[in-house]
Amino acid sequence: MEFAKFGRTGLVVSRLCLGTGTFGTQADEAVAYQMLDKAAAAGVNFIDTADIYPMGPDRGVAGRAEQIVGRWLRGKRDQFIIATKAGGPMGPAPWQRGGSRKHLLDAIDESLKRLGTDYVDLYQLHSDDPETPLDETLEALDAIVRAGKARYIGVSNFLAYRLARATGRAESLHLTGLASVQNRYSLLFRQIEQELLPLAREEGIAVIPFNPLAGGLLSGKYRFDDKPTEGRFSAELGQQFGDLYRERYWHQQQFESVEHMKTLAGEIGEPLAKLAIAWVLANPTVTSTILGASRPDQLTDTLGAVDLEVTADLKTKLDDISGQYRWC
Repeated sequence: MEFAKFGRTGLVVSRLCLGTGTFGTQADEAVAYQMLDKAAAAGVNFIDTADIYPMGPDRGVAGRAEQIVGRWLRGKRDQFIIATKAGGPMGPAPWQRGGSRKHLLDAIDESLKRLGTDYVDLYQLHSDDPETPLDETLEALDAIVRAGKARYIGVSNFLAYRLARATGRAESLHLTGLASVQNRYSLLFRQIEQELLPLAREEGIAVIPFNPLAGGLLSGKYRFDDKPTEGRFSAELGQQFGDLYRERYWHQQQFESVEHMKTLAGEIGEPLAKLAIAWVLANPTVTSTILGASRPDQLTDTLGAVDLEVTADLKTKLDDISGQYRWC
């Protein structure tokens, strides 16, 4: 396993981070433990979860992923960097979501109970909340750090201009600064290269991309005329999620790109999934990328990505195929 400094902080994390969005639905507790064990054996010390996980239409299961991670962590909490997120809907009331002080101060306590720990290493706002002033959100996150309930704070799904504003407001108000940003990034979605990655590099903000396999499309297992019955392109997680992922990636253009990438992967004798993760890690601004899976065997190729060198020639070929996705 390779390790990297977490942005401008003194924290060091593994360059691969295990995501837990499937824990509790697609992956039951026993399977989740198998994935956690497999990642840990490979040297992964960074685990990312969220209070609304597992993903899916049934809000009655929200929090289950944190509970599973918490039970697995018993007796070894000090060996892992634990990140969680808040901001998604955790109940029917309007104050049970978003970035308000009320919600975040409640949410961190509930997450700590589920995780069975006194603190998390990284506490993140799951998405931008335009209804709450940034100052209020930043002050609430600062209070959480000062109370010892989180070591660092970050954001997810932020546009570059909002990340820049949040960084500036934290500096102006002398609050705890944002240590990280977690956004979508893959060979099929490169828009963050335009503004967000340069901003993060300049400000020393750690970048922890999610969705590096584009919902599984970059595994190469799908065909355009397929009708998936499981996974993110199906209704398994709810029609809303299936429609979202199909809208993002299920287009003839993307499938043609994947076929070209599969050819390149075949030329070097590596699985496409491994190559796709290695390409993300080859970006010097990326700190650690999040791996998602619903079965332990799906981690075999992706965990090996840290050992795959993306040569200059290979990078050029991949950039030629995927360059169009910097803009669309």
